[in-house]
Amino acid sequence: MSLILRRLAGVLATLLAASFVIFAAVYAAPGDPAVFLAGGRDKLTPERLAQVRSEYHLDEPLFVQYGRWLWDCLHLDLGRSFKYSDQVADLVAARFPTTLQLVLYATALFVVLGVGAGILAAVKRSTWVDSAVVGATTLAASVPSFVAAIALVSFFGVRLGWFPVTGSGSGFFGTVRHLTLPALSLALGALAIVSRVTRQAMADAAASDHVEAARASGVPERDIVRRHVLRNALGPIVTMCGLVMAGMLAGTVVVETAFGLSGIGSLLVGAINTHDFPVAQAVLLLMVTGYIVVTTLVDAVHPLLDPRVKGAAR
Repeated sequence: MSLILRRLAGVLATLLAASFVIFAAVYAAPGDPAVFLAGGRDKLTPERLAQVRSEYHLDEPLFVQYGRWLWDCLHLDLGRSFKYSDQVADLVAARFPTTLQLVLYATALFVVLGVGAGILAAVKRSTWVDSAVVGATTLAASVPSFVAAIALVSFFGVRLGWFPVTGSGSGFFGTVRHLTLPALSLALGALAIVSRVTRQAMADAAASDHVEAARASGVPERDIVRRHVLRNALGPIVTMCGLVMAGMLAGTVVVETAFGLSGIGSLLVGAINTHDFPVAQAVLLLMVTGYIVVTTLVDAVHPLLDPRVKGAAR
């Protein structure tokens, strides 16, 4: 119980610190939000500027503004967009499903392909198969997501015409077809990382004494890999998959922009370009919260997969 309370306190403290950094960083960015709210510098008078600052509480100290904003966030009031004049919560709620679908699709791809490639490389260690997997994953890791997006659009979208290159589609199959190229471009780098971690974790597990004893006892190699090697390697594999998935929540900006997806990543880019501070703050807070929640869940699940970690935590 004490461990759970400590973790919960740590999560809340991290969220509090992150929220302040997000709030302060957005207002420290170039550009005065009061000037934007007043309609620009054309015919802007000091009286009009003072009126706008007072109306939006921009004349208050930073900590007072932060406290007011945090209190509203706790009540699910994220403010009103400067650009659209709509509630920020409504804008985020309309865009978030697209980003979530993209992240889940990319996660499925890098888990299946990355873990599968890592297992194959570990089982066929020191063979041409191992070398091919290592070489392919090294190439995948070295290609930035925006370059992968351009290459996938050019080949599979334009030349072959297999997949659409813009929009998120409708219906299950339509959404899968539209999000295949964006998810693949987002998953390539993650696939390489997960594959490397899987390969190394299985190699470490295969070198343990009980695996050698099982092999000397005549246990079939397939059973050794499944029951002893892979099971003992699950801890670092699941941890890395969770961390990569959490990082993807903040890594969809480039992919959504390249494929014209209406997700929170493209919403963030638009908010930054137009100095729409409430939207930028809400999206950044959502990304950070998602990352913290996912990493906390991974940290909680890890001891269940590896008893040695559970014993050390106690």
